[in-house]
Amino acid sequence: MDILSIVLMAFGFLELLNVLMLYLTPGTRRGNGVGVFTAYEKSKSDPEVHALVNYLVNWVAGTKLIFIVLLIGIIITGSDSIKFFSVIALIFSILTFFSRLYPAIKQMDAAGQINPRGYSKTLGIMIASFVGVFALSLICYLIFWM
Repeated sequence: MDILSIVLMAFGFLELLNVLMLYLTPGTRRGNGVGVFTAYEKSKSDPEVHALVNYLVNWVAGTKLIFIVLLIGIIITGSDSIKFFSVIALIFSILTFFSRLYPAIKQMDAAGQINPRGYSKTLGIMIASFVGVFALSLICYLIFWM
């Protein structure tokens, strides 16, 4: 099995764990649970706002599930070039986190709206690590599997 398939499977598995967490325990502080946002608990006091928050959490989980199923299809039936360009696509799509989401969570963290404090930095490092692993897998693939 090549490095790209292994990395795609590992990422798909991590995302599956995240989807399960979002569906089953959205208020957790583990993984990417929304429990780190102090506004999540506050939203429970307003049923209309909490319904919207729950809808958005489930929408994110559902979107992640679509990507997982696509990854499974790519891993099972994709050629080497499809896997290669899929990893490139994942790198670019994950990097978009730093254009909108990271500045927002960093600002919320600075305002004390994230618990534990400093979670935005941890999340930023985790997301950057995904990109790094994907980039490293591409380099290894080009060196050892081409």
